[in-house]
Parts: sequence; structure tokens; C-alpha cells
Amino acid sequence: MVASWPEPIVSVQALSQSGVTTVPNRYVKPAHQRPVYNSDQSGLDMEIPVLDMSDVWRNPEGLKRVRKACEEWGFFQMVNHGVDHGLMERVRGAWREFFDLPLEVKRKYANSPDTYEGYGSKIGVVKDAKLDWSDYFFLNYLPSSIRNPFKWPSQPPKIRELIEQYGEEVRKLCERLVETLSESLDLQPNHLTKAFGGVDKIGISLKANFYPKCPQPHFTLGLSSHSDVGGITIVLSDENVSGLQVRRGDCWVTVKSVPNALIVNIGDQVQILSNGIYKSVEHQVIVNSGMDRVSLALFYNPRSDIPIGPVEELLTENRPALYKPIRFDEYRLMIRQKGPTGKNQVDSLLAST
Repeated sequence: MVASWPEPIVSVQALSQSGVTTVPNRYVKPAHQRPVYNSDQSGLDMEIPVLDMSDVWRNPEGLKRVRKACEEWGFFQMVNHGVDHGLMERVRGAWREFFDLPLEVKRKYANSPDTYEGYGSKIGVVKDAKLDWSDYFFLNYLPSSIRNPFKWPSQPPKIRELIEQYGEEVRKLCERLVETLSESLDLQPNHLTKAFGGVDKIGISLKANFYPKCPQPHFTLGLSSHSDVGGITIVLSDENVSGLQVRRGDCWVTVKSVPNALIVNIGDQVQILSNGIYKSVEHQVIVNSGMDRVSLALFYNPRSDIPIGPVEELLTENRPALYKPIRFDEYRLMIRQKGPTGKNQVDSLLAST
């Protein structure tokens, strides 16, 4: 992997705070990639599903709702998920405080493309690529062998403790959720966990995102269209500002966050394991001219050094394996080199290609 960025990294937050009145050309997307704002999103079919997990986990009928959400949307919001609401507020607030620190403090944690761990703005190592209007902080949580808390920010006070607490609570939630996904596919509860390489071999990373105010939000994106490369993603969204958009056919649906909810995003590895029954869906992030936005994504991923391919029990004569097996470390390297590329990455594994 490339050890350094091909060009200097610019803090988008600092750029925004400088008072620019136009978006620099490096951030202006081609016309066909610019944000789309749907004027009418009033119908229920234009809202991602909201699932009450206390009902899902005690009611077999709840598995049908999970399956429907994963087949049709690849996204859903969870309420009554078991993660402490106060902890969610505190960890989100701590990351907002981090991004409000002076730039010279944040740059002490500047990342490089070999691991992406730390503070940065760019995804992918293609020189002169169009950039997204965002900054981020990426860190490894599990396995413990690659966790380095000293690379985690030390300011504001208690942020490392909050990262640890939040990571542990959401890890437990993900373990239960993967079992639920397995059962909703009519598999044994531990089947997908085994396919991930076992609960003690799971990889978890976190990415705190900061989307600054933008003088011309209709020309750029906070995060370009992509599907997530891993297993499942749990998103703690901004409590006040919308920005996440999910593709629905030819439309982009702006997600309206439910209070105290967490957003579940099916990743490419679950699409592969389910042989395309469950969908990892394209999504992107729009920005606005009036307010900054903060979100926190936790990525729950399979073991990196084993082949991931369709589950044998889900294959039939009429639906043979759609995807070629690939190790997750190989697969993840693609986005780290090329950046977000819609659905091109998972489509490249189709057995017919």
C-alpha cells in the first residue's frame, strides 16, 4: 500500500472557516454526480424502515420485517436497541469537540494511506481526484492486536474512555444483530458469525465524520456515492442536521433520523454471503450552507484473511453462486486505493464477469 498521500491534504473545515464563497474546483463534482434533492418524500415508501428491536428480538414475526428491510432497502433505523442514549450523546458531543480543536492539534494525528488511522480528509490515493467536502478521524478498535489507543485523540478529556465504552456497547449489539440477520435468512443463529471467521476474530473500526458548512452545497458532496465494503455498519447520526442519502431506484432518499435511533447499513460482505438476497445499497452524504454536521460510523467486519463467498445453504439450482470469493483484506484495499466508486467494487466480483 502507498505510504504517503500523492498530494498535500487540506482540512475542509479550515477551508470552510476561511470564508470562501465558492467551492474550489477540486471539490466540484461532475454534473451527473452532484446532489439530488427530492422535493416530495412524504410517502412511507420513501422512508427507510424503522424497526423496534425489542419487538424484533421477542417476536418471530420481527425477523420478517428485518428481512424485508434488508432485501428492499439495505438500510433501517433501530430503536430500543440497547445502547445507552446518554452514552450516544456524550460520544457524539466529544467528537464534535475534537473537530472544534485548533487545526495544529488535530494535525498531530494526521493519517497516511497505509492504515488510514488518524485525522484526514481524503479517501483513495488517485492523484487529482475530485474530493469530498468532509474531514474524518479513523481508528481501529478490534482485533486488539491492531488497536493502538495512543493513536486515538487525547482531547477533549475522556474521549478515549467514551470511544472504549461506545465501542463495547455497539460490539455487543452487532453480535446480536448478525445473529438476527442469520436467522432472518433461515440459517442457524451462529451461521453468519462463523462465516465472518468467529466472534473472536471480528474486525471493528470507527470513523468520525465532520461535514463543514459549504458555500455551494449543490456542487459537491460530503461523501461520494458508495456501498460499504464491510459486514454491517452502525451509524450514529447528527441529532439536528440531515445529510445521509440512500439510493432508492432512480431517487435519493434523505434519511430523517429518529430520536435515539441507530442506523444499520448492510455492507458488501453480507450481500456476498447472502448471495445477493440482502443488498448493500449505494448511499452518499449531502452538505448544506448553514450548519456543520457530525456522525459516527462503526464498521463490523469479517476476519480479514479468510475467503468470503456465498453461503452454501443459500445456493440453489436456480440461484447458483453470484460472487467469487475474496479475502476481506484484498477487498478493502480497493476502496483505500480508488476511493468511493458506487457499486463498482462488489459488482466486480460477479461470477459472470
